[in-house]
Amino acid sequence: MTTPHPETLPDLLWTEFGSALQMLESAITACPADVWGSEAGFQEFWYIAYHTLFFTDFYGSESTHDFKPPPPFTLSELDPQGVFPERVYTKEELLDYLAFVMDKNRALIRRLTPEKAAQRFENEFQNFSLLHLVLFTTRHVQHHAAQLHLLLRQRVDATPGWVKTPRWALEG
Repeated sequence: MTTPHPETLPDLLWTEFGSALQMLESAITACPADVWGSEAGFQEFWYIAYHTLFFTDFYGSESTHDFKPPPPFTLSELDPQGVFPERVYTKEELLDYLAFVMDKNRALIRRLTPEKAAQRFENEFQNFSLLHLVLFTTRHVQHHAAQLHLLLRQRVDATPGWVKTPRWALEG
């Protein structure tokens, strides 16, 4: 059996990471207004999506010393007091943020030579190689995408389908 493309480590990582991110995107896109949520809260659909994107951005940074999310997002997610954003973010804002973090993480995965993959990502919470960080972040996205799909199943009895491979190419 032949493979459709070479299965390099970056290709394999991107297939899984990109697919998880696309499942998150499909959940956000499919969410009706009455499920989105209208307040701050850990169980609000919009907040779970935002939290996922924020940390996908944060961990896709290689170094968090000068990390700053793009506007209108803030660093509230890093506040140890559990501070919520000042307002509910819109679906459009989160889809734009998803495109931003997709590009950022795709670039990181493209650069993962064996030497780069072994480079350390260290902050007060983690001490991972960049390879481990990509796997860790993929699991985080998968975890929350599954939560959002479950919320859609429970509230509207419909979910977007499974994503086998991302529609975004690694070399995009």
